[in-house]
Amino acid sequence: MSRSPLKNRIPGGVNGRRMLVIGFIDKCGTGLWATSIALYFTYVTGLGIAQVGLLVGMSGGVGIAGAPLAGRLADRFPVTRLLIGAQLLRAAALLALLTTDSYPLLVLYSAVGAVPDRATGVLTKLYAARVAGPERVRYQAINRTVSNLGWAFGGLGAAAALSVATTTAYQLLLIGNVLSYVLMAVLTLRCAEPAAPSRIAADSTTPAPSTKPASPWRDRTYLLFTATEAALGLHDTILQVALPLWIVHATDAPVGLAPMLLVLNSVLVVLFQVPLARFGATTDAARRLLLPLACLLVAGTLALTASALAGRGPAIAALVTAAVVLTFAEMIHTTASWELSLALAPDDAQGAYLGVHGLAAASQRFAGPLLLTAVISAGPLAWPLLGAGLVATCAGQHRLVRRRPGTPALSVAPTTVSEH
Repeated sequence: MSRSPLKNRIPGGVNGRRMLVIGFIDKCGTGLWATSIALYFTYVTGLGIAQVGLLVGMSGGVGIAGAPLAGRLADRFPVTRLLIGAQLLRAAALLALLTTDSYPLLVLYSAVGAVPDRATGVLTKLYAARVAGPERVRYQAINRTVSNLGWAFGGLGAAAALSVATTTAYQLLLIGNVLSYVLMAVLTLRCAEPAAPSRIAADSTTPAPSTKPASPWRDRTYLLFTATEAALGLHDTILQVALPLWIVHATDAPVGLAPMLLVLNSVLVVLFQVPLARFGATTDAARRLLLPLACLLVAGTLALTASALAGRGPAIAALVTAAVVLTFAEMIHTTASWELSLALAPDDAQGAYLGVHGLAAASQRFAGPLLLTAVISAGPLAWPLLGAGLVATCAGQHRLVRRRPGTPALSVAPTTVSEH
């Protein structure tokens, strides 16, 4: 029996496919700029290493506010309009970097750009949840696959430009990212606004509840869930930040292995993220994924310990094992996190809840490098301790996310008034 066309196997219809294209462009542009941002500030604006570190840290700290702000606004205004505004603000803030060498202004512009950057992640996730409906887990898996392809293309473009290593080359990479944001805004104009659960309720013949929507800031369970998410998201920083540093400072493996492991990570995500999504398609299934996630995190940290206790060949084998295992942990955690973050969020405050959940990734990007630098400094035996802590976090989240009384299973498509 012949398979259906590819476009029919992508949830969300034409708008879902358009948003995937927008996400691909986003990651292509980000891949161009993210790999060269430190070099731009060093060689073009003349900042020192400490200044660059402080700039990135301060802008990242300010950017944390973008996630909850976007979530709150998304419950009141159309997501597509907010996305367009965020994309244009990202473009303007980035373009402003070309206009000055003043350190305070560079910090200001970077911080301004970090807010819509973090907001875009929450808004895109919310759009996907609404446009894909009960197939949202599969849609998010496809989105991650497309995003990794975008990162790869952007990284290749950056590598070609950086081989020239001139001021003009760095500026062209920045402008390329600016143009990607503008193109995304234009394409988002063509995306229809998906129905929001809160607006469906408001349009029905059933009177809207007189009480205010639930607040995630008063929801102890959701706040604790978000805190555990920040810890479990460390696999991302381990792969992108800690692994290269560990190779250089603690193993006999060649330095050139670090970028190859990042390529391996992208290839594995492209190949396996979509097939793995079916194991987290319901709330209960997503919760069960926390057990294999704990096992993978332990195995990955033990492999990192082993890489420092042997010679060149065994170290390479251990590092490759760690990269593969932690990549599968990344894919499983992403699948579970995507479903559970929505399962715990009430329909009338979905945006606000996802905004708070976005704090997990933002906080992890800010604090994760500091924690993992301490782990690297402590030596090989610190990795198993980190692994034990992550296992305890998985166990805590497994207990925490048991379905609340009266909460329907999210594997069933929600029923709206128009379907009666």
